[in-house]
Amino acid sequence: MLFNTIETEIKFLDINSISLTRQNLLEPLIDFIQSKVDADQAVELNFICTHNSRRSHLSQVWAQALGYFYNIKDIFCYSGGTESTALFPAAAKALEASGFKIDFQTQTKNPLYAIEFAVNETPVKGFSKTYDHAENPKTAFAAIMTCSQADKDCPYIPGAEVRISLPFEDPKAFDNTPQQGEKYIERSLQIATELKYVFSNIKQ
Repeated sequence: MLFNTIETEIKFLDINSISLTRQNLLEPLIDFIQSKVDADQAVELNFICTHNSRRSHLSQVWAQALGYFYNIKDIFCYSGGTESTALFPAAAKALEASGFKIDFQTQTKNPLYAIEFAVNETPVKGFSKTYDHAENPKTAFAAIMTCSQADKDCPYIPGAEVRISLPFEDPKAFDNTPQQGEKYIERSLQIATELKYVFSNIKQ
């Protein structure tokens, strides 16, 4: 069962606010997921950004929760970067604001978080890693580039069945400003809204 706060948040996300330009960017992701559902195959999504610290994590977590909300079976969402840093705390706080439960598992420079979204469901592992990390898929996955820099730096993602460019503006621009919390939540909800559009278009 999805946590009540998250379910309420999802229901209020307005997919009609998404521009036609962004809808067009989302179509390849819809097509990929639909093809896997039609073939009764696992849906594996790897969201990739430069540092795997903000946008890729927000995308991974929301995709996992939305896949669950829309009853997409065998969906597995991952994230990675062109380099490893750490999950930025403000990104975790933005998820908490939407109802995700986040627990520290390790206290290191690159901490491991357990990010829960539903009762009796395996939490999402939140930690920074490269896109080809051992925990990430090796074949038949969609590589979703969530920032233009990673898109440019990685012209080829080994093992990816499709590569999808879906850049989001980086909330890092507001780090250490009075707007930081607001802007991270804003980006988190934009990502959630666009992924809701994706999953709401999957026919089962």
